[in-house]
Amino acid sequence: MSTIKSQQEILKKLGIDALNPMQEEASNAIKQNNHVILLSPTGTGKTLAFLLPLIKLLSPESEEVQAMILVPTRELALQIEQVAREMGSGYKVNAIYGGRAAIKDREDLQHSPAILIGTPGRIADKIRRNQVNASTVSFLVLDEFDKSLEVGFEDEMKEIIQAIGKVKKTILTSATQGVNIPKFVKIPNPTYVDYLHEKNDQLTIKRVISPEKDKLDTLISALKHIGNTPGIIFCNYKDTIDYVSNHLNQYDISHATYYGGMEQIDRERALVKFRNKTHQLLLATDLAARGLDIPELGFIIHYQLPHREEEFTHRNGRTARMHSSGTAYVVQWEEETVPDFLENIAIQELSENNKFAPSEWTTLFISGGRKDKISKGDLAGLFMKQGGLKSEDVGVIEIKQDCAFIAVKKNKARSAIKALDNSRVKKKKVRINEI
Repeated sequence: MSTIKSQQEILKKLGIDALNPMQEEASNAIKQNNHVILLSPTGTGKTLAFLLPLIKLLSPESEEVQAMILVPTRELALQIEQVAREMGSGYKVNAIYGGRAAIKDREDLQHSPAILIGTPGRIADKIRRNQVNASTVSFLVLDEFDKSLEVGFEDEMKEIIQAIGKVKKTILTSATQGVNIPKFVKIPNPTYVDYLHEKNDQLTIKRVISPEKDKLDTLISALKHIGNTPGIIFCNYKDTIDYVSNHLNQYDISHATYYGGMEQIDRERALVKFRNKTHQLLLATDLAARGLDIPELGFIIHYQLPHREEEFTHRNGRTARMHSSGTAYVVQWEEETVPDFLENIAIQELSENNKFAPSEWTTLFISGGRKDKISKGDLAGLFMKQGGLKSEDVGVIEIKQDCAFIAVKKNKARSAIKALDNSRVKKKKVRINEI
């Protein structure tokens, strides 16, 4: 097991000076109570708030699944897995989810993880196949539990909770107020930690009026007004994303798209390229409004008006996170009727003084990952020592289970691939190509 034991050591490893007030209160509540409901806006650090006390409750002697974390999406499962690994606790952590190859699940579950993270559908399936012994679980986390219910996982969640039986602690998290908790969750007299009413003074909301119904030219003007900074453009439908994407392409505006119907590999790569600044913009449905590991953004744009205030709040939660400021722009056709929650928003006059600068980064795929014992340091060393790149030519590195991604300057990509393709990293011979 790892020698890291204190909270301070874990925070130092994560590069965090101190917990925010919500994390501090939630962590203490989880330590002191058996049933906790944590309500806090998107992007406030709920994952760390429950992982810190949870890890302290695990037994290093146990070889069974001790904690189970149920999440509504694959992306959230992967995000929590990454945070848990980066904490350096020494406990085995695995995430399983729909769309992932069954053979990978079998490999990961051959030796039970102390913490198992996953979507309800996949975990329920593994319990039925006797690949997961739910009866050993002592600690249950239902992260974004209302979203899991909303997307149709109620039967699977009920099945999993019945298979687990009695637990020592149950933690529910949500970014939404007033959600009904089904009886099957078995959470009597919970302790609430509620930060949903905390006013976000860092968030500015502006309205942009469009004379045209399709709002495309106004969107371009808004982007020119905002300038070259990362942000998300929210649409309500996949067809709208295709429509807007085609228009952005006409202006050579680099962007990624993200919506529910995409293949998992395409969704993952879209987020990788957005995080590492290969793309400055993410064109997305409300799937990107919650539970994604996306760096702090300066703005979001509501290209299409959200149907409900709850969606509006979650979208806005992608910017002005933690201690950073941000702006949410509502693009409104001048004849469009807006819901009550969008009234009385100040109008932003646009100035198109800024220019779009193409990204200087591109993303390279590497065919080796965590299972090959490859680290970020290994890849940085490979590209700088053998590839001849300088530190400023190498950007964000992400290590996945069986592959990795590295951002490099566009003008260095071809020479790096030529020099490094088929190189050995640790004992793994890796292929490298641009994606």
